[in-house]
Amino acid sequence: MNNKLKKFFWKGISAFKRLTSFFKSLIKNAFQNRFRLFKLPYFKFFLRSMLMLIVFLGIILIGCHLWMKVQTQDRLYSDVNAIPKKNVALLLGTSKYLGKGYINRYFLYRIKAAVQLYKAGKIKHIIASGDNRTIYHNEPLDMKKSLVARGVPKQAITLDYAGFRTLDSIVRCKEIFSQDDIVVVSQAFHNQRALFISDFYGIKAIAFNARDVPFFDDIKTPIREYFARFKAVLDLYLLKTQPKFLGEKVEINLSLGDELD
Repeated sequence: MNNKLKKFFWKGISAFKRLTSFFKSLIKNAFQNRFRLFKLPYFKFFLRSMLMLIVFLGIILIGCHLWMKVQTQDRLYSDVNAIPKKNVALLLGTSKYLGKGYINRYFLYRIKAAVQLYKAGKIKHIIASGDNRTIYHNEPLDMKKSLVARGVPKQAITLDYAGFRTLDSIVRCKEIFSQDDIVVVSQAFHNQRALFISDFYGIKAIAFNARDVPFFDDIKTPIREYFARFKAVLDLYLLKTQPKFLGEKVEINLSLGDELD
């Protein structure tokens, strides 16, 4: 099924490129002719092509969504008793607070999930990876403070300040922290994309699902995820996107976890 989805995706990309090229020439011609677009003899063709473009884009988005879901669904865990033990968990960051100062439930539920794994003895160490673009937006530090407040020893936490995107967090986990056998911690929809990226880079990963936010409390995030998955496929297979920063390797001392047991 994965191969069929891949072939379908590349056909859709090819059609998308052809239609995009047509629209560019059409719009250029419209400007050159003082916006006489509605007088063009092929205006009906323009409308049909626009509809086809929208349909193709929708099919591609759904195809990417299904591709990631099918490829990763057997490695998602919601029961802490069922998930295998791993040395390291990669906790994916998000903002602690929303625009009006309310706590971000995505953040809160991820913290609780990571704490649950640690206290159940399923992991020894947590890499808290997130965005640190300004002194007022420090996801890794916020995660560390929340983890420590809930009983995780600070010695069992390593901060990754350059996890600007999911791709950055995954790649840096392997290239900077030398961890290629991990459990990813986030919401299920996010975990699927993270595992998909991990597969591409040869990282042996499973995921623990944090509690999700009800759909009608946050409609935009599930919708945005369709576009995020499409972008992830482009980044991996077409654009060959690399992390914004790599840098020197950081050693994680897992023996500290044994001492704390």
